[in-house]
Amino acid sequence: MERLDSRVRLIWFLRVFVGSVVAGVIAAIVTGFVDSVTVSPLLVGGSVFAVLLVLGAIHVVLRYRAWRFEVREDTLYIERGVLVNVRTVVPFVRVQHVDARRGPIERALGLSSVVVYTAGSRGADVSIPGLVAERADDVQETLRRLAIESEPETGDAGDAV
Repeated sequence: MERLDSRVRLIWFLRVFVGSVVAGVIAAIVTGFVDSVTVSPLLVGGSVFAVLLVLGAIHVVLRYRAWRFEVREDTLYIERGVLVNVRTVVPFVRVQHVDARRGPIERALGLSSVVVYTAGSRGADVSIPGLVAERADDVQETLRRLAIESEPETGDAGDAV
């Protein structure tokens, strides 16, 4: 099973950091409006920020350790999840198309994500984040080729005798 590039942890941690800042600011503002609270709004906001940042950092480490994928003969297999372990099997016959995505932070770190769009499922896409750009292109091309090869042969209706 293949692991993600370790730099994906930085992207995930940046998301945690931004979320922690927003939650801390909101907690400080709400505390400032409550007259009966004798605690400083900055103390409350800072505490919320610190707790969420530490918990988020732990989650990022555990998430990275749990994330694996493998391109098999006829399926894409993905394992992920911290609290809930999710195993996803995508048969190539269900693949509609495959994208490689590179957001600004991913581009700065030389990373990319591969998104696999499937037919007839409630979550119509599966994403593999944190791949080196060249590996993402390789995975995208491999999945595209295997999806085409797995398509059932269709006979030409005009060939019937």
